[in-house]
Amino acid sequence: MPKSCYVYLLKSCDDGPAKSYVGWTTDLEKRLAAHNDGSGAKATRGRKWQLVYSEVFKTRGAAMSREYELKNNRPERQRLLDGNED
Repeated sequence: MPKSCYVYLLKSCDDGPAKSYVGWTTDLEKRLAAHNDGSGAKATRGRKWQLVYSEVFKTRGAAMSREYELKNNRPERQRLLDGNED
C-alpha cells in the first residue's frame, strides 16, 4: 500500500523576521523535526518552525503539484498562515 503524501506549511516561531515555508513529505513529524534540527531544507536552517497547515494526497505527483501551487500563490499562502482555511 503506497504511503500518503502531505503538503505542509510552516511558519517560523523564533525571534527572527517572520518567514514561511511550503514542502511535501510522507512523514510530517519526521520532516518537521528535520527542519527544526537543521537537517531539513537549506532555506529552513537556523530557524525554529511550527506546522500551521497540511493536506494529504494519495500520490507524490498530486502532492508535488499542490506544493508548487502553494509556493507560487502568495495570497493563498498568507490566508492559510492567518488561519483562514475556507
